[in-house]
Amino acid sequence: MLGHVSITDTGNDRDVRAPGLAALAGLVADETRAACLLALLDGRAWTAGELTRHAGVAPSTLSEHLGKLVAGGLLAEERQGRHRYVRLADTRVAQLVEDLAAQVAPHPAHRPRTLRAASAGSAMARGRTCYDHLAGRLGIAVTDALTAHGLLSAVSEPEGRADGAAAGPSAAGPRAPAAPAVGERATGFLLTEAGLRWFEGSGIALDRATRRPLARACLDWTERRPHLAGAAGAALCRHALDAGWCVRIGSERAVKVTAAGERALAELLGVDAGALR
Repeated sequence: MLGHVSITDTGNDRDVRAPGLAALAGLVADETRAACLLALLDGRAWTAGELTRHAGVAPSTLSEHLGKLVAGGLLAEERQGRHRYVRLADTRVAQLVEDLAAQVAPHPAHRPRTLRAASAGSAMARGRTCYDHLAGRLGIAVTDALTAHGLLSAVSEPEGRADGAAAGPSAAGPRAPAAPAVGERATGFLLTEAGLRWFEGSGIALDRATRRPLARACLDWTERRPHLAGAAGAALCRHALDAGWCVRIGSERAVKVTAAGERALAELLGVDAGALR
């Protein structure tokens, strides 16, 4: 990420990452570029024309912004014929955008102006994709169920701990947390050995070779609580869509749980259908 940003020797003892961090902040610190990054959290590639209409700016203006994001390593660009497609460069960029967006509380004055906007907002809060994992009430319900069954363990990293070792659950209650899977590092959530067996038994393929954490906590911007991200969250979301447990609705990231999905989540995790509606 930001591989094109040069970091030069400033001749003092200042952290050498400072110029790169400032360049990264500058890339995000523009409302049009921020709107593009948030839109691309749906995990799909968008054309420049689609982003132009979404951001509400002139094509030439949008093209300039996209050029900066591509040059800075936040977006990847592909061309097919006369169409120019862009997408988030990788999962690290998606995580960065998610984490920054989660710090921005919805402004109380920003109320939906139309019934259509209110319905779209309600659908996004009920269930949506957050890059490549499930979010909203759906994502929280699934995360809570995985944790309650000992398949996922909530952990915290104490300050000053640099080795990434898990310190234990952040809010585990009186019961000791289930043992994490071998080789995992603390990222807010840890997939337990029982969790690994559950994924395998449920026919949900996990990519164990990826450098990406198997499980990671992502702060949900509507629920203000963490939902499951990482390789396990991506695998679960992909399976839910492929198996017809969820279907995409509307033109944004909203998803709806189907009757088949309600039955599957109830059987596999004991999720109450009422929490999915």
